[in-house]
Amino acid sequence: MKKVIFVGIALIMAGCTSAPPTVQTGPDAEVSYDGLHVVDNSVFKMAWADPDADWARYDQYISGGGVYEFRAVKKGNNTYSARSSQTEFWIDDADRAKLEEETSNIFREELAKSERFTMTDTPEANVLIIRGALHDIVSNVPPDMVGRGEVFLSSVGEATLILEAVDSLSGEVIFRAVERRAAAPTTGGVRANSVTTWSEVRRMVRRWATTLQKGMDSLPTE
Repeated sequence: MKKVIFVGIALIMAGCTSAPPTVQTGPDAEVSYDGLHVVDNSVFKMAWADPDADWARYDQYISGGGVYEFRAVKKGNNTYSARSSQTEFWIDDADRAKLEEETSNIFREELAKSERFTMTDTPEANVLIIRGALHDIVSNVPPDMVGRGEVFLSSVGEATLILEAVDSLSGEVIFRAVERRAAAPTTGGVRANSVTTWSEVRRMVRRWATTLQKGMDSLPTE
């Protein structure tokens, strides 16, 4: 299989890997349903890209918004006996809205730090649409219960991130990254309460957003 170093396509792939990111080419290349080629050595679990994309022409982006999909978890009662064996818990409407708001704000803050890309609302030849989604969002944190005491968890929850870069004129997806990640401390467990839970969630989302911003800035300019 022939491979080509995908110089600058650190978009959503920035980070240290054992080898440079490469896009598979040739007759043995793994190709997605929509014609994107697998990127080897991506910092994300899975990534695909258009090997013929002209990344140098892009210097603006349109926010394509986000989609949020929560795992179907049944509401339970708040008794200890009913909760003691559960590992997945219902996320109420207030927390769902807060997650969407926090995620949007963090991505907006990080993209605003870009030294190359500026935000626009007008599709042009130099404009990418950046859109994302969080799928199968699940919480591992039990609801607050009187007499419960402290609960330490290896993860407060997890979700699958999907990020896409789209040419704003053609509507063609030219890059896609997918990764499932847990909101968890780097070592040990986390005490499950409102403050620590949201802190871990923000840290996970900011890592994704920072990677996106740095990757966009590292795209080739010629």
